[in-house]
Amino acid sequence: MADTATIERQVIDALKTVYDPEIPVDIYDLGLIYGVTVTPDAVVSVRMTLTSPACFAAQELPGEVERKVRSVPGVTDAKVEIVFDPPWDSCKMSDAAKLKLGLL
Repeated sequence: MADTATIERQVIDALKTVYDPEIPVDIYDLGLIYGVTVTPDAVVSVRMTLTSPACFAAQELPGEVERKVRSVPGVTDAKVEIVFDPPWDSCKMSDAAKLKLGLL
């Protein structure tokens, strides 16, 4: 059995290396990640959204997220689900992201 808490932390760290190409903030701090689930057999599911359904990165970001998650040691499989409910808005951003973008 995998240490799911450790894998989850490492997955989040990996997600913090993925950037929205239009905004200089990682997708985790931007609030695009709605959930990370790790099963006992180390299958990772990521629920995420995009800043808008028309986001031009819609074809690239999910694949990059999946590759980053799969690169985490111990992960046996990765699944990425794109959702638009609830819709993303700037209140989902971390304070660090808001500060970086001059919103605080």
